[in-house]
Amino acid sequence: MHPFASYVLRSYYKATGWNEDNLYANLTRSSNAILDFTVPKGLHLSISKSPNSLFRTTYSMTAMPSLNGSVGYIFTSCDLDVKGSGNVQFKDMIERFKVYDQPRKPEGKDENWLAGERVDTRDYLLYGRLYLPSGRLDALYSTRISPTMQALVAAVSHPSSNLPGRGGDLSNVMFNLQHDVGKWCTEYSYSAEDGMWGFRVLHNFGRLGLPVDVTDDSSPVSTRTGLKRVDEEDAVEGGLKGRVSAGAEIYLSAKEKSLGGSIGLRFTTLPDATPPSFQVPFPSSSLYSAKGQPSQPPTTITALFNPILGHMSGTYSAQVSRDLCLSSRFDFNVYSFESEWTMGAEWWIRRSPSVDADVDHNTSADSLSLKKPGSTGTDFKDEVHGVVKARASTNNDISLMWEGRLRNMLVSLGIVSDFSSRSKPIKAIGLELSYFSSS
Repeated sequence: MHPFASYVLRSYYKATGWNEDNLYANLTRSSNAILDFTVPKGLHLSISKSPNSLFRTTYSMTAMPSLNGSVGYIFTSCDLDVKGSGNVQFKDMIERFKVYDQPRKPEGKDENWLAGERVDTRDYLLYGRLYLPSGRLDALYSTRISPTMQALVAAVSHPSSNLPGRGGDLSNVMFNLQHDVGKWCTEYSYSAEDGMWGFRVLHNFGRLGLPVDVTDDSSPVSTRTGLKRVDEEDAVEGGLKGRVSAGAEIYLSAKEKSLGGSIGLRFTTLPDATPPSFQVPFPSSSLYSAKGQPSQPPTTITALFNPILGHMSGTYSAQVSRDLCLSSRFDFNVYSFESEWTMGAEWWIRRSPSVDADVDHNTSADSLSLKKPGSTGTDFKDEVHGVVKARASTNNDISLMWEGRLRNMLVSLGIVSDFSSRSKPIKAIGLELSYFSSS
Protein backbone atom coordinates (compact mmCIF):
# COMPACT_ATOMS: atom_id res chain seq x y z
CA MET A 1 0.00 0.00 0.00
CA HIS A 2 1.05 3.59 -0.43
CA PRO A 3 2.93 5.14 2.49
CA PHE A 4 1.19 8.12 4.06
CA ALA A 5 3.72 10.53 2.52
CA SER A 6 2.98 9.15 -0.97
CA TYR A 7 -0.75 9.49 -0.34
CA VAL A 8 -0.29 13.15 0.63
CA LEU A 9 1.90 13.80 -2.42
CA ARG A 10 -0.73 12.30 -4.73
CA SER A 11 -3.40 14.41 -3.03
CA TYR A 12 -1.22 17.48 -3.60
CA TYR A 13 -0.90 16.67 -7.31
CA LYS A 14 -4.66 16.19 -7.53
CA ALA A 15 -5.39 19.47 -5.73
CA THR A 16 -3.01 21.44 -7.97
CA GLY A 17 -4.19 19.76 -11.17
CA TRP A 18 -0.92 18.02 -12.04
CA ASN A 19 -1.12 14.73 -13.97
CA GLU A 20 1.65 12.48 -12.67
CA ASP A 21 0.49 9.66 -14.95
CA ASN A 22 1.60 11.51 -18.09
CA LEU A 23 5.29 10.77 -17.43
CA TYR A 24 7.63 8.37 -19.19
CA ALA A 25 8.70 7.01 -15.80
CA ASN A 26 5.12 5.78 -15.29
CA LEU A 27 4.80 4.15 -18.70
CA THR A 28 4.50 0.65 -17.19
CA ARG A 29 2.70 1.70 -14.03
CA SER A 30 -0.39 -0.45 -14.59
CA SER A 31 1.52 -3.70 -15.12
CA ASN A 32 4.02 -2.94 -12.35
CA ALA A 33 1.13 -2.80 -9.88
CA ILE A 34 0.51 -6.50 -10.53
CA LEU A 35 3.94 -7.85 -11.42
CA ASP A 36 6.23 -5.78 -9.17
CA PHE A 37 4.24 -5.23 -5.98
CA THR A 38 6.33 -4.86 -2.84
CA VAL A 39 5.78 -7.43 -0.12
CA PRO A 40 6.39 -6.10 3.43
CA LYS A 41 9.32 -7.63 5.28
CA GLY A 42 9.15 -8.13 9.03
CA LEU A 43 6.75 -6.16 11.23
CA HIS A 44 6.15 -2.56 10.26
CA LEU A 45 3.88 -0.02 11.99
CA SER A 46 3.16 3.55 10.89
CA ILE A 47 1.02 6.23 12.54
CA SER A 48 0.24 9.60 10.96
CA LYS A 49 -1.75 12.65 11.93
CA SER A 50 -3.15 15.66 10.08
CA PRO A 51 -3.74 18.35 12.72
CA ASN A 52 -4.86 20.77 9.99
CA SER A 53 -5.22 20.92 6.23
CA LEU A 54 -1.66 22.21 5.68
CA PHE A 55 0.60 20.34 8.11
CA ARG A 56 1.02 16.60 8.70
CA THR A 57 3.25 14.34 10.77
CA THR A 58 4.09 10.68 10.26
CA TYR A 59 5.92 8.15 12.43
CA SER A 60 6.98 4.63 11.55
CA MET A 61 8.70 1.75 13.30
CA THR A 62 10.05 -1.58 12.08
CA ALA A 63 10.33 -4.20 14.82
CA MET A 64 11.60 -7.14 12.79
CA PRO A 65 14.15 -8.21 11.65
CA SER A 66 15.86 -5.17 13.21
CA LEU A 67 14.54 -2.30 15.29
CA ASN A 68 14.51 1.08 13.54
CA GLY A 69 12.14 3.92 12.90
CA SER A 70 11.60 7.30 11.31
CA VAL A 71 9.77 10.58 11.82
CA GLY A 72 8.56 12.81 9.00
CA TYR A 73 6.85 16.14 8.46
CA ILE A 74 4.89 17.40 5.46
CA PHE A 75 3.73 20.95 4.76
CA THR A 76 1.73 22.20 1.77
CA SER A 77 0.76 25.68 0.70
CA CYS A 78 -2.76 24.62 -0.29
CA ASP A 79 -5.51 22.81 1.57
CA LEU A 80 -5.64 19.08 0.91
CA ASP A 81 -8.57 16.76 1.41
CA VAL A 82 -6.62 14.04 3.25
CA LYS A 83 -8.92 11.51 4.87
CA GLY A 84 -8.27 9.08 7.69
CA SER A 85 -7.40 5.42 7.28
CA GLY A 86 -10.94 4.50 8.36
CA ASN A 87 -12.80 6.43 5.65
CA VAL A 88 -10.30 6.89 2.82
CA GLN A 89 -11.26 5.13 -0.39
CA PHE A 90 -9.37 1.87 -0.32
CA LYS A 91 -8.37 2.02 -3.98
CA ASP A 92 -6.69 5.38 -3.39
CA MET A 93 -4.19 3.68 -1.08
CA ILE A 94 -3.34 0.78 -3.38
CA GLU A 95 -1.10 0.65 -6.43
CA ARG A 96 -3.46 -1.13 -8.81
CA PHE A 97 -4.12 -1.91 -12.44
CA LYS A 98 -5.78 1.05 -14.04
CA VAL A 99 -6.46 2.38 -17.53
CA TYR A 100 -5.68 6.05 -17.08
CA ASP A 101 -7.74 8.85 -18.51
CA GLN A 102 -6.80 10.61 -21.74
CA PRO A 103 -4.08 13.25 -21.24
CA ARG A 104 -5.05 16.89 -21.05
CA LYS A 105 -3.13 20.11 -20.68
CA PRO A 106 -2.74 21.09 -17.00
CA GLU A 107 -4.55 24.20 -15.90
CA GLY A 108 -3.24 26.70 -13.39
CA LYS A 109 -5.24 28.01 -10.49
CA ASP A 110 -7.26 31.19 -10.74
CA GLU A 111 -5.39 34.46 -10.43
CA ASN A 112 -6.08 36.60 -7.35
CA TRP A 113 -5.69 40.37 -7.64
CA LEU A 114 -5.72 42.99 -4.89
CA ALA A 115 -5.44 46.72 -5.58
CA GLY A 116 -4.16 46.05 -9.06
CA GLU A 117 -1.47 43.58 -7.93
CA ARG A 118 -1.47 39.84 -8.20
CA VAL A 119 -1.35 38.36 -4.70
CA ASP A 120 -1.68 34.63 -5.31
CA THR A 121 1.46 32.55 -4.80
CA ARG A 122 2.86 29.37 -6.28
CA ASP A 123 1.77 26.09 -4.73
CA TYR A 124 4.50 24.05 -3.09
CA LEU A 125 5.09 21.01 -0.89
CA LEU A 126 7.83 20.45 1.69
CA TYR A 127 8.68 17.01 3.04
CA GLY A 128 11.38 15.78 5.39
CA ARG A 129 12.06 12.46 7.09
CA LEU A 130 14.73 11.44 9.62
CA TYR A 131 15.61 7.75 10.02
CA LEU A 132 16.77 6.39 13.36
CA PRO A 133 19.25 5.17 14.43
CA SER A 134 21.04 5.43 11.05
CA GLY A 135 20.67 9.23 10.93
CA ARG A 136 19.70 9.28 7.27
CA LEU A 137 17.80 12.38 6.20
CA ASP A 138 15.49 12.66 3.17
CA ALA A 139 14.00 15.91 1.89
CA LEU A 140 11.71 16.88 -0.99
CA TYR A 141 10.56 20.22 -2.33
CA SER A 142 7.96 20.44 -5.12
CA THR A 143 6.52 23.61 -6.65
CA ARG A 144 4.54 24.71 -9.70
CA ILE A 145 6.51 27.23 -11.75
CA SER A 146 3.72 27.69 -14.30
CA PRO A 147 0.50 25.87 -15.22
CA THR A 148 2.50 23.46 -17.40
CA MET A 149 5.80 23.28 -15.49
CA GLN A 150 6.71 21.71 -12.17
CA ALA A 151 10.06 21.63 -10.37
CA LEU A 152 11.25 19.11 -7.79
CA VAL A 153 14.35 19.13 -5.61
CA ALA A 154 15.21 15.98 -3.63
CA ALA A 155 18.08 15.58 -1.17
CA VAL A 156 19.52 12.57 0.65
CA SER A 157 22.10 12.66 3.43
CA HIS A 158 23.56 9.55 5.06
CA PRO A 159 26.36 9.54 7.67
CA SER A 160 29.43 7.73 6.37
CA SER A 161 29.88 5.76 9.62
CA ASN A 162 26.86 3.64 8.74
CA LEU A 163 28.03 2.81 5.24
CA PRO A 164 30.96 0.36 5.33
CA GLY A 165 33.17 0.51 2.29
CA ARG A 166 32.07 4.03 1.32
CA GLY A 167 34.44 6.82 2.24
CA GLY A 168 33.27 10.30 3.07
CA ASP A 169 29.82 11.62 3.78
CA LEU A 170 27.30 10.25 1.26
CA SER A 171 24.92 13.01 0.26
CA ASN A 172 23.19 13.84 -2.96
CA VAL A 173 20.95 16.54 -4.39
CA MET A 174 18.74 15.84 -7.40
CA PHE A 175 16.89 18.38 -9.53
CA ASN A 176 13.96 17.57 -11.78
CA LEU A 177 12.00 19.83 -14.11
CA GLN A 178 8.77 18.54 -15.69
CA HIS A 179 6.97 20.20 -18.60
CA ASP A 180 3.54 18.79 -19.47
CA VAL A 181 1.36 20.17 -22.26
CA GLY A 182 -0.89 17.11 -22.55
CA LYS A 183 0.22 15.73 -25.89
CA TRP A 184 3.89 16.05 -24.92
CA CYS A 185 5.57 15.66 -21.54
CA THR A 186 9.30 16.20 -21.03
CA GLU A 187 11.53 15.78 -17.98
CA TYR A 188 14.98 17.20 -17.30
CA SER A 189 16.99 15.90 -14.36
CA TYR A 190 20.41 16.33 -12.77
CA SER A 191 22.11 14.35 -9.99
CA ALA A 192 24.95 16.14 -8.19
CA GLU A 193 26.61 13.02 -6.74
CA ASP A 194 27.69 11.49 -10.06
CA GLY A 195 27.10 14.50 -12.30
CA MET A 196 24.41 12.68 -14.27
CA TRP A 197 22.13 14.54 -16.66
CA GLY A 198 18.88 12.98 -17.78
CA PHE A 199 16.17 13.66 -20.32
CA ARG A 200 12.81 11.93 -20.76
CA VAL A 201 10.04 12.52 -23.23
CA LEU A 202 6.57 11.03 -23.74
CA HIS A 203 4.30 11.70 -26.73
CA ASN A 204 0.60 10.81 -26.80
CA PHE A 205 -0.87 10.23 -30.24
CA GLY A 206 -4.39 11.41 -30.95
CA ARG A 207 -6.35 14.36 -29.65
CA LEU A 208 -6.27 15.72 -26.12
CA GLY A 209 -9.05 15.43 -23.59
CA LEU A 210 -11.25 18.34 -22.60
CA PRO A 211 -10.68 20.23 -19.33
CA VAL A 212 -12.25 18.68 -16.27
CA ASP A 213 -14.86 21.39 -15.79
CA VAL A 214 -16.49 20.76 -19.16
CA THR A 215 -17.86 17.46 -17.89
CA ASP A 216 -20.16 19.20 -15.42
CA ASP A 217 -23.75 17.98 -15.41
CA SER A 218 -24.97 21.29 -16.87
CA SER A 219 -22.55 21.26 -19.79
CA PRO A 220 -23.60 20.20 -23.30
CA VAL A 221 -21.05 17.39 -23.19
CA SER A 222 -22.98 15.46 -20.58
CA THR A 223 -26.44 16.16 -21.99
CA ARG A 224 -26.02 15.56 -25.69
CA THR A 225 -26.76 12.14 -27.03
CA GLY A 226 -24.73 10.45 -29.70
CA LEU A 227 -21.59 12.25 -28.52
CA LYS A 228 -18.27 10.72 -29.54
CA ARG A 229 -15.33 10.77 -27.13
CA VAL A 230 -12.81 13.50 -27.82
CA ASP A 231 -9.98 11.01 -28.27
CA GLU A 232 -11.93 8.34 -30.11
CA GLU A 233 -10.84 7.58 -33.65
CA ASP A 234 -12.91 5.98 -36.38
CA ALA A 235 -11.36 2.54 -36.26
CA VAL A 236 -12.13 -0.55 -38.25
CA GLU A 237 -14.41 -3.05 -36.56
CA GLY A 238 -12.70 -5.84 -34.70
CA GLY A 239 -9.70 -5.79 -32.42
CA LEU A 240 -9.01 -3.41 -29.56
CA LYS A 241 -9.71 0.31 -29.93
CA GLY A 242 -7.37 2.59 -28.05
CA ARG A 243 -4.58 5.13 -28.10
CA VAL A 244 -0.80 4.87 -28.36
CA SER A 245 1.96 6.63 -26.40
CA ALA A 246 5.67 6.52 -27.22
CA GLY A 247 8.64 7.82 -25.28
CA ALA A 248 12.35 7.61 -24.62
CA GLU A 249 14.96 8.49 -22.02
CA ILE A 250 18.70 9.12 -22.05
CA TYR A 251 21.22 9.61 -19.24
CA LEU A 252 24.79 10.86 -19.43
CA SER A 253 27.30 11.00 -16.56
CA ALA A 254 30.48 12.98 -17.19
CA LYS A 255 31.97 11.84 -13.88
CA GLU A 256 31.35 8.13 -14.39
CA LYS A 257 31.78 8.38 -18.17
CA SER A 258 28.66 6.30 -18.69
CA LEU A 259 25.63 6.49 -20.94
CA GLY A 260 22.19 4.94 -20.59
CA GLY A 261 18.83 5.10 -22.25
CA SER A 262 15.68 3.29 -23.31
CA ILE A 263 12.70 3.61 -25.62
CA GLY A 264 9.14 2.57 -24.84
CA LEU A 265 5.71 2.12 -26.38
CA ARG A 266 2.31 1.81 -24.70
CA PHE A 267 -1.15 0.95 -25.97
CA THR A 268 -4.23 1.46 -23.80
CA THR A 269 -7.82 0.73 -24.67
CA LEU A 270 -10.77 3.07 -24.78
CA PRO A 271 -12.90 4.03 -22.99
CA ASP A 272 -11.01 5.00 -19.85
CA ALA A 273 -11.98 3.82 -16.41
CA THR A 274 -11.24 7.07 -14.60
CA PRO A 275 -12.92 10.48 -14.34
CA PRO A 276 -14.01 12.40 -16.25
CA SER A 277 -14.40 9.76 -18.95
CA PHE A 278 -16.86 7.72 -16.93
CA GLN A 279 -19.18 10.73 -16.80
CA VAL A 280 -19.85 10.49 -20.54
CA PRO A 281 -23.21 8.74 -21.04
CA PHE A 282 -22.79 5.12 -21.98
CA PRO A 283 -25.10 5.16 -25.02
CA SER A 284 -23.07 8.00 -26.54
CA SER A 285 -20.16 5.73 -27.39
CA SER A 286 -20.14 2.66 -29.55
CA LEU A 287 -17.53 1.19 -27.24
CA TYR A 288 -20.24 0.29 -24.73
CA SER A 289 -22.74 -2.48 -24.98
CA ALA A 290 -26.46 -2.03 -24.45
CA LYS A 291 -26.15 -3.07 -20.80
CA GLY A 292 -23.77 -0.20 -20.01
CA GLN A 293 -20.73 -2.47 -19.83
CA PRO A 294 -17.58 -1.88 -21.88
CA SER A 295 -17.58 -3.93 -25.07
CA GLN A 296 -13.84 -4.53 -24.76
CA PRO A 297 -11.80 -5.37 -21.65
CA PRO A 298 -9.62 -2.57 -20.23
CA THR A 299 -6.19 -3.50 -21.58
CA THR A 300 -2.67 -2.09 -21.45
CA ILE A 301 0.20 -3.33 -23.64
CA THR A 302 3.75 -1.99 -23.20
CA ALA A 303 7.12 -2.63 -24.78
CA LEU A 304 10.53 -1.42 -23.57
CA PHE A 305 13.99 -1.73 -25.09
CA ASN A 306 17.36 -0.72 -23.67
CA PRO A 307 19.82 -0.77 -26.58
CA ILE A 308 22.91 -0.38 -24.41
CA LEU A 309 22.18 -3.28 -22.05
CA GLY A 310 20.30 -5.24 -24.70
CA HIS A 311 17.27 -5.70 -22.47
CA MET A 312 13.81 -6.13 -23.99
CA SER A 313 10.55 -6.30 -22.07
CA GLY A 314 6.95 -6.76 -23.16
CA THR A 315 3.85 -6.76 -20.94
CA TYR A 316 0.18 -7.49 -21.47
CA SER A 317 -2.34 -6.57 -18.76
CA ALA A 318 -6.13 -6.76 -18.87
CA GLN A 319 -9.15 -6.64 -16.60
CA VAL A 320 -10.91 -9.88 -17.47
CA SER A 321 -13.81 -9.38 -15.06
CA ARG A 322 -15.13 -6.83 -12.62
CA ASP A 323 -12.80 -8.00 -9.83
CA LEU A 324 -9.99 -9.84 -11.63
CA CYS A 325 -7.00 -8.38 -13.48
CA LEU A 326 -4.28 -10.48 -15.10
CA SER A 327 -0.84 -9.50 -16.34
CA SER A 328 2.18 -11.20 -17.89
CA ARG A 329 5.65 -9.99 -18.83
CA PHE A 330 8.47 -11.47 -20.88
CA ASP A 331 12.02 -10.19 -20.39
CA PHE A 332 14.83 -11.06 -22.79
CA ASN A 333 18.45 -9.99 -23.18
CA VAL A 334 19.76 -9.99 -26.74
CA TYR A 335 23.39 -10.25 -25.57
CA SER A 336 23.23 -13.03 -22.97
CA PHE A 337 20.02 -14.71 -24.27
CA GLU A 338 18.73 -14.84 -20.71
CA SER A 339 14.97 -14.64 -20.37
CA GLU A 340 12.29 -14.55 -17.69
CA TRP A 341 8.53 -14.91 -17.80
CA THR A 342 6.45 -13.37 -15.01
CA MET A 343 2.73 -13.80 -14.41
CA GLY A 344 0.52 -11.97 -11.94
CA ALA A 345 -3.08 -11.54 -10.83
CA GLU A 346 -5.08 -9.00 -8.84
CA TRP A 347 -8.36 -10.01 -7.18
CA TRP A 348 -10.59 -7.45 -5.47
CA ILE A 349 -12.62 -8.41 -2.42
CA ARG A 350 -15.98 -6.74 -1.90
CA ARG A 351 -18.29 -6.47 1.06
CA SER A 352 -21.53 -8.38 1.25
CA PRO A 353 -24.53 -6.52 -0.21
CA SER A 354 -25.67 -3.91 2.30
CA VAL A 355 -28.64 -2.67 0.29
CA ASP A 356 -31.66 -4.52 -0.99
CA ALA A 357 -30.53 -6.74 -3.84
CA ASP A 358 -33.64 -5.97 -5.86
CA VAL A 359 -32.39 -3.41 -8.34
CA ASP A 360 -34.39 -1.73 -11.03
CA HIS A 361 -32.75 -3.10 -14.14
CA ASN A 362 -34.42 -0.39 -16.19
CA THR A 363 -32.30 2.27 -14.48
CA SER A 364 -30.56 4.27 -17.18
CA ALA A 365 -26.83 3.94 -17.54
CA ASP A 366 -26.62 7.73 -17.61
CA SER A 367 -27.69 8.00 -13.99
CA LEU A 368 -24.96 5.59 -12.99
CA SER A 369 -22.29 7.23 -15.10
CA LEU A 370 -23.00 10.68 -13.71
CA LYS A 371 -22.49 9.64 -10.10
CA LYS A 372 -19.99 11.90 -8.43
CA PRO A 373 -16.49 10.43 -8.10
CA GLY A 374 -16.36 11.49 -4.45
CA SER A 375 -19.05 9.00 -3.49
CA THR A 376 -18.17 7.01 -0.37
CA GLY A 377 -19.39 3.78 -1.84
CA THR A 378 -22.24 3.21 0.63
CA ASP A 379 -24.73 3.54 -2.22
CA PHE A 380 -23.15 0.63 -4.05
CA LYS A 381 -23.98 -3.00 -3.44
CA ASP A 382 -20.34 -4.14 -3.14
CA GLU A 383 -17.82 -1.75 -1.61
CA VAL A 384 -14.20 -2.82 -2.11
CA HIS A 385 -12.41 -3.49 1.15
CA GLY A 386 -9.50 -5.74 0.17
CA VAL A 387 -7.32 -7.07 -2.61
CA VAL A 388 -5.25 -10.22 -3.12
CA LYS A 389 -2.18 -10.12 -5.37
CA ALA A 390 -0.16 -13.06 -6.61
CA ARG A 391 2.99 -13.24 -8.70
CA ALA A 392 5.03 -16.13 -10.11
CA SER A 393 8.04 -16.22 -12.42
CA THR A 394 10.26 -18.74 -14.14
CA ASN A 395 13.04 -18.10 -11.61
CA ASN A 396 10.92 -20.02 -9.05
CA ASP A 397 9.93 -16.95 -7.04
CA ILE A 398 6.30 -16.90 -5.91
CA SER A 399 4.80 -13.95 -4.01
CA LEU A 400 1.39 -13.62 -2.39
CA MET A 401 0.00 -10.57 -0.63
CA TRP A 402 -3.29 -9.49 0.91
CA GLU A 403 -4.15 -5.86 1.56
CA GLY A 404 -7.29 -4.77 3.32
CA ARG A 405 -8.90 -2.71 6.04
CA LEU A 406 -9.60 -3.89 9.57
CA ARG A 407 -11.78 -1.38 11.37
CA ASN A 408 -9.84 1.92 11.04
CA MET A 409 -6.48 0.40 10.15
CA LEU A 410 -5.00 -0.56 6.80
CA VAL A 411 -3.25 -3.94 6.82
CA SER A 412 -0.85 -5.57 4.40
CA LEU A 413 0.29 -9.20 4.78
CA GLY A 414 2.59 -10.94 2.34
CA ILE A 415 4.96 -13.82 1.76
CA VAL A 416 7.75 -14.52 -0.75
CA SER A 417 8.82 -18.10 -1.41
CA ASP A 418 11.40 -19.94 -3.51
CA PHE A 419 10.38 -23.53 -4.16
CA SER A 420 13.75 -24.34 -5.71
CA SER A 421 15.45 -24.02 -2.31
CA ARG A 422 14.79 -26.90 0.05
CA SER A 423 16.76 -25.35 2.90
CA LYS A 424 14.90 -22.03 2.82
CA PRO A 425 11.65 -22.20 0.84
CA ILE A 426 10.29 -19.08 2.58
CA LYS A 427 12.43 -16.09 1.65
CA ALA A 428 10.43 -13.37 3.42
CA ILE A 429 7.20 -12.79 5.29
CA GLY A 430 5.88 -9.52 6.61
CA LEU A 431 3.02 -7.61 8.17
CA GLU A 432 2.43 -3.88 7.78
CA LEU A 433 -0.08 -1.85 9.81
CA SER A 434 -0.95 1.73 8.97
CA TYR A 435 -3.18 4.16 10.82
CA PHE A 436 -3.66 7.86 10.10
CA SER A 437 -6.27 10.40 11.05
CA SER A 438 -7.35 13.79 9.75
CA SER A 439 -8.40 16.97 11.49
